[in-house]
Amino acid sequence: MSHSATSAANRPAEPPASDPSPVGLHRVLEPTGEAITLPQAARRLDARAEIWPSEVRVAVDTLNLDAASYRQLAEKHSRADGSIDGSRLRDEVLAIVAERGKMQNPVTGSGGMLIGTVEEVGPENPLGLRPGDRIATLVSLSLTPLVITDGLARWDGLSEQVPAAGHAILFERSIAAVIPADLDPRLSLMVMDVCGAPALVRRVVSEYAARRLESADPAPPSVLVLGGAGKSGSLSLAAAREAGAGRLVAVVPFEGEAQVLRPTGLADHIVIADARSPLGLASALDAAGGTCDVTVVCVDVPGCEQPAILATAEGGTIIFFSMATSFAAAALGAEGLAADVRMLIGNGYVPGHAAYAMSLLRRNAAVRGLFEGRLG
Repeated sequence: MSHSATSAANRPAEPPASDPSPVGLHRVLEPTGEAITLPQAARRLDARAEIWPSEVRVAVDTLNLDAASYRQLAEKHSRADGSIDGSRLRDEVLAIVAERGKMQNPVTGSGGMLIGTVEEVGPENPLGLRPGDRIATLVSLSLTPLVITDGLARWDGLSEQVPAAGHAILFERSIAAVIPADLDPRLSLMVMDVCGAPALVRRVVSEYAARRLESADPAPPSVLVLGGAGKSGSLSLAAAREAGAGRLVAVVPFEGEAQVLRPTGLADHIVIADARSPLGLASALDAAGGTCDVTVVCVDVPGCEQPAILATAEGGTIIFFSMATSFAAAALGAEGLAADVRMLIGNGYVPGHAAYAMSLLRRNAAVRGLFEGRLG
């Protein structure tokens, strides 16, 4: 049976309740009854193309798998020589979508986002979208009803960006942004995939800077970004600078990434260290001025919780943007280290986050250069 046929077989014999839920409960196929969950936590969604009056159907042309999910799949389907078996990875993505009616990695629980063109807008949908709009969804694929119709034939499985054909459904409470006509859509997709990070960093650093100006210690806040050469990391460095940060420290795992980041001037100090090593990171950070007031975790590997805690000054704030983060490890780690730190979950949404990230890309040549280099 083909993946598209499997997806069709998953549809219920009768449509669910006629009254749609603003958050998509009417699309949840499993579990049902008193055990019903929101779409993100659901086992299986109804991804039929017919829309309720409050929904939007989007013709998909590109999926962007989130970094933690793609890393897990790539490691699972690595060959003995270290290369990735793209064919098997692609088959697993197809199987996940066919079985679940959405793209949600069963190991990481995460999904990604997509680019597509609005096909149909229900008369009661409040998102302000119109048929023909080219959009990026700003909600996770882990809660977005999705059907793939081309078998992902144009994707080799070797990158996070996935050319695709099919459709996706947006709910009344979904978020989407129209893609700027003057930018490469792939560039827009990369930025919008991580646009929650710079917006929240700007908010937190601005709060610190304002409090410092009102206090007896006017020194601007210091900011540490783990994974500073990555997409969310580079945008976070730029946002922190704009928000009034003083000392900016970027942590990267290899000299190659340091060489890419150094010419940009995005960070005052670039530290090469394993973000999973508490003592290694702390030792390397000493040479860059010591702990920081705000630590931003943007790496896509597990095990960075305690190193981030040790790298953060007493009374400081840690922002976790990685889907590989264990929040139990973070909470228990802070308790075990008697660390007085505030820990925030970067949930990917801050009002105006997409517009801010795109404007940051446009006016910061260093950030734009890093992103365009990724396209190459």
